[in-house]
Amino acid sequence: MAYPIHHTHHNESEENIRTAFFLNLCFTIIEFVGGFLTNSMAILSDAVHDLGDSFSVGLSWYFQRMSKKGRDEEYTYGYKRFSLLGAIINSLILVVGSVVILFNAVPRLFHPEQPDSGGMLILAVLGVAINGAAVLRLKRGHSLNERVISLHLLEDVLGWAAILIGALVMYFVDVPVLDPILSIAITLYVLFHVYNNIKESLHIILQGAPADIKIDEIKKEILSLDDVDSVHDLHIWSADGEY
Repeated sequence: MAYPIHHTHHNESEENIRTAFFLNLCFTIIEFVGGFLTNSMAILSDAVHDLGDSFSVGLSWYFQRMSKKGRDEEYTYGYKRFSLLGAIINSLILVVGSVVILFNAVPRLFHPEQPDSGGMLILAVLGVAINGAAVLRLKRGHSLNERVISLHLLEDVLGWAAILIGALVMYFVDVPVLDPILSIAITLYVLFHVYNNIKESLHIILQGAPADIKIDEIKKEILSLDDVDSVHDLHIWSADGEY
């Protein structure tokens, strides 16, 4: 009975990632147009970031489809770890993107620029709504790949929330330094979670035992069987973190 449930999870994962891909890609186009119309470098920079996110989510969609294939002569264990490969690539892309954000945000602490707060408000509301919908869709997912993509989009939601708050404040008060401060705080928060995802991914690739598996209890169960005197070389690992 476990197989149909797992198969359903994979179908849900692919559908969730596909939805997130199209939502992110469509909004990236809106960002570029809005960035030029409002003459906002901050929004254009975020559009470039989201374009990278769209690429990584599309890559994850491809790997998620690959992970559904059965085993063959080339991959005798099947293709489930292709989903994990997508999670690792996404994590690395997120690290690079976060470093770029920090590289651009830190100098603005010392040389802040006043953006077009009115245009930022409109795009920020759209950003929170669209990316938030994608995060909620992926939050129900079961795969590590979905969790990493959800983290990608959560960074965007937090970023747009920061832009929204900053735009509201800067609309009434002249404090442009607020924007880089919020950007740096959000980026550090995301990097912390990326570290945990990379750590979990490497644990699976290195065939570490799943955290919820009690090796000693399994040994006791095996030894309790008739005609079993001892247990040698017990190895337990996961193909993709969920199976």
